[in-house]
Amino acid sequence: MSRAAVLGTGSWGTTFAMVLAEAGTETTLWGRRSEIAEAISERHENPDYLPGIRLPETLTATTDPAKALAGADFVVLAVPSQTLRANLAAWKPLIPPDAVLVSLMKGIERGTCKRMSEVITEVADVPGDRVAVVSGPNLAREIAEHQPATTVVACSDIGTAERLQAACHTQWFRPYTNADVVGAELGGAVKNVIALAVGIAVGMGLGDNARASLMTRGLAEIARLGAALGADQHTFAGLAGMGDLIATCSSPLSRNRTFGENLGRGMTLAEVTEATKQTAEGVKSCESVLALARAHGVEVPITEVVVGVIHEGLTPEEAAMLLLSRTPKPERYGV
Repeated sequence: MSRAAVLGTGSWGTTFAMVLAEAGTETTLWGRRSEIAEAISERHENPDYLPGIRLPETLTATTDPAKALAGADFVVLAVPSQTLRANLAAWKPLIPPDAVLVSLMKGIERGTCKRMSEVITEVADVPGDRVAVVSGPNLAREIAEHQPATTVVACSDIGTAERLQAACHTQWFRPYTNADVVGAELGGAVKNVIALAVGIAVGMGLGDNARASLMTRGLAEIARLGAALGADQHTFAGLAGMGDLIATCSSPLSRNRTFGENLGRGMTLAEVTEATKQTAEGVKSCESVLALARAHGVEVPITEVVVGVIHEGLTPEEAAMLLLSRTPKPERYGV
């Protein structure tokens, strides 16, 4: 039996730990808060992030990272993307030498513009074939309720991807393997920014045409950036691209879409941040995505206006006019 340590007891970390445990993988969760760890181990629930969901009795939790990491074959990182570097530096001495490091995070690091797998290889000092990414249309609450879902397990070493695939494959959660780590990560990170834009449009009262246009042109932004970074274009037509984009832009369970909706209704950034209990990764990553795109000469107009609304005082109405007044172009350009 393989063993996994999941570091982070938020909704997605807890849900993925639940999937691992129900797939037969011995799994321990790590979290900072003792009351959450006790609730998971003793009452088999995470009342703060997955209220009403019964967790497997085999799933345990601890506040001791050494205990969680001992003997782990898979080290699953499920912390907010902007905290990864500091957390991983502290955990590095405790990570077993042959463990596969698995990223559940969908963000781009501020300051460095690095993808999460790049931060992991740098900080943990491990080769790329020991780092895997899980990404796809994975709204945590639905998966925790055993609703059918699929995902992509991406790793440059397909054998490693297949090992992780086996460790998290259940009757309702179906993982597919992919060697394109760059594409899987870009799809997951940039779709959060596009979901903010869709949410803003929803909050403004705009209709399905506007939403569909933002999703489709958002996918074009992801594909252009992916092409510049060497991703496989087919990835963006799959679960880690289009699939994740549709789920995140369409569902009220999406933190990023909900954050955008509140902005579109006229709430200030401070008011929305105060009302948002969990991390909306796109809020901080949008600036990093824009910087990454500019460094590679890639046009990302939707990302630009999202940064403008969230960080530069642009109104949603001004953002819409900026997009609509751009110079006409062919549908496919820059790829």
